[in-house]
Amino acid sequence: MQPKDVHARIDAVIDGHAAALSELALKIHSHPELRFEEHRAAEWIAETVRSLTDLPVERPFGGLATALRARCGTSGPRVAILAEYDALPHVGHACGHNLIAAGAVGAFVAVASVLREQAPHLHGGADLVGTPAEEGGGGKILLLEAGAFEGVEAAMMFHPFDRDLLAHPTLANVWLHFDFYGKASHAAIAPWDGQSALSAVTNTFHLIDSQRVHFRDGVRVHGFVTQGGEAVNIVAERASCEFSVRATNVRELERVRAIVERCAKAAAMASDVRLEVTARRGYKDLQNNMPLADTFGAHMKNLGRNPKRTDPDAGAGSTDMGDVSHAVASIHPWVAICDEGETTCHQQAFAKCAASERGVEGMLSAAKAMARTTVDFLGDERLRASARAAWEARPR
Repeated sequence: MQPKDVHARIDAVIDGHAAALSELALKIHSHPELRFEEHRAAEWIAETVRSLTDLPVERPFGGLATALRARCGTSGPRVAILAEYDALPHVGHACGHNLIAAGAVGAFVAVASVLREQAPHLHGGADLVGTPAEEGGGGKILLLEAGAFEGVEAAMMFHPFDRDLLAHPTLANVWLHFDFYGKASHAAIAPWDGQSALSAVTNTFHLIDSQRVHFRDGVRVHGFVTQGGEAVNIVAERASCEFSVRATNVRELERVRAIVERCAKAAAMASDVRLEVTARRGYKDLQNNMPLADTFGAHMKNLGRNPKRTDPDAGAGSTDMGDVSHAVASIHPWVAICDEGETTCHQQAFAKCAASERGVEGMLSAAKAMARTTVDFLGDERLRASARAAWEARPR
C-alpha cells in the first residue's frame, strides 16, 4: 500500500465509521461531566474503540480514574493522539471537547486499520490517550509525570474554534488565590477598631490595574472576588480573591506573577491585614512543531479547507497541551465549527455548535488530517528528522 493509497484508506475508514463517531460526540455532549469526573465519557470512548478495532483499552490509566490508553502498531516511532472530554460548569461542552474526543477516536481507529494491513513503508505505532481535566485540572501534566508519554516521538490533537489555524499560540498561566485576614468591628459604631480584609481585596485589583502599563503584549491578568465579607455593617474580617495570570511564555509568566503577588502584599500592608497566598499550577505555553503542523495543514487543504498558520486577530487561551509540547514534538491545530466571529469557546452559542452538523463535519476532517499526519510521520524518515530538528531548536 503506497502513501496515497494509505490516505485514501484512512478517509474511507473514517467515513465508514462517521455515524458511530458522531453518536459518540453527541452522547458526550448530552452528558457533560466536569474535570476528573468524566466516567461515562471515558467508558463510551473505550467501548467505541473496542467495538471498532477489537483492541484492548487500558482504563484507568496513569493513576487517573478517567484517563485511558489504547495502542496499535509495532515497535518503532510512536505518535500519541490525544482526546479531551471534560466539560465546563453551567455551559457544558462550550469548548467542544466532545468533538476532540470523537475526532481522536476516529484518527486512532483509521491508523489502527492501515497498520493492521501492514503497509510496508510504515513502522511503529500510535497511542490513543484519553486525557481528563483540561479545564483547570492539568490531566496531561499528571499523565506526563506518570510516564504516559515515554517512547512517544510526536503528539497531536485538534481543538474546535471559529476558524482553521495550524499553529496558533497559547499562553502560559498560573492561578493565584489570595486570602486576607483582618479584624471585625461594627461598621457604624466603631469602624476605626476594624481592619478591613475587603479593602485589601479591592486595593489588590486597583494595584494590579495600575501595573498593566508594564505588561508585555499578550499578558492577561483577570480575577474575581471569592469572598467579600458577611454584612454591610460589619468590617470584613476575611475576604478573598483569585486571579488567573497568563503570559506568552513561562519566563514572562514568572515576572508578571511576581508583580501580582507584590500588589496583594502591598494591599495587605496598607490595610494592616494578614495575607495568605495559594498558587495552583497552571499550564505552559504551546510550542508548535511546524513540520508536523504544516503536514496537517496540507492534508486539511486536500480535504477542502483553507487553514491559516495563525491569526493575530484571534485571542489566545491556555491548555495543558502546552506542557506536552515542552516534552515531545506536538501540534494543537484549531478547526472551525462555526463562522468566524459568530461565537467562540466558553460561550453558550459555541456549545450548540459543538453538537451541530457543521461541528461533526469539522471533527471528521480533523480526524482524517490527524490520521494522515500520523502515518506520514511513521512512514517518512525525512518528516521525522524535520520534526526532531524543529524540536531540538525550540526556545528553552
